[in-house]
Amino acid sequence: MTDPIDKTAIRDAATVIVVRNRLTKPSILMGQRGASAAFMPNKYVFPGGAVDAGDGDIALGADLPALDAERLAQDSTRAAPALATAAIRELWEETGQILGTPSVWDNAPAGWRGFAQRGQRPNASPLSFMFRAVTPQGRPRRFDARFFMVDADHLVTDPDDFSDAEDELSHLHWVPLQDARALDLPFITEVVLAELAANLRLDGPPPSVPFFRNDDEAHLVTRLGGRSPLGH
Repeated sequence: MTDPIDKTAIRDAATVIVVRNRLTKPSILMGQRGASAAFMPNKYVFPGGAVDAGDGDIALGADLPALDAERLAQDSTRAAPALATAAIRELWEETGQILGTPSVWDNAPAGWRGFAQRGQRPNASPLSFMFRAVTPQGRPRRFDARFFMVDADHLVTDPDDFSDAEDELSHLHWVPLQDARALDLPFITEVVLAELAANLRLDGPPPSVPFFRNDDEAHLVTRLGGRSPLGH
């Protein structure tokens, strides 16, 4: 029987870079993908994954900042709230960490009941959209991934407790930013780390967001702009 799923299709995805002690000795939360994973086996990655069909139906407890929502909407058919929701969901599933805001949430969907039981709804307000990249052609799976940065101070869970994590990532730990490139990383993760280091030196959001399109021989790179309502 022919597989009805086109595995070469590009899927929307969201990734979260959680930064701890950003003003002193920044570290980032990473884990290792399994050896049998179809996408990036054995690589150390940030929590993240594909947007699910139901992500757009989740009511956020707090919305994305206006500038980030504007930038996410550029050159995209996927609604910004669904991308933010996917990022928060993947963080919860893969690490057991909750980025939430207090709320009574009755009849939460199955994947969100851990949130609801702790009296939380997903909180997108601390997320900062900082990078976008499309997986190059020829890979077994392709994603249009949006990378968000968030400060660990916004987590409502113990940042050292990964007991609620699913088993997709192993060796979950906080990696000093200066040591991260010594790990077995995907190429795009190395690029994102360089952008992250630059962003941590800024007072406010970055002036634009890099978009690695990977849709032609030149691997076209564009910048997603947008004006900040705060004047940054």
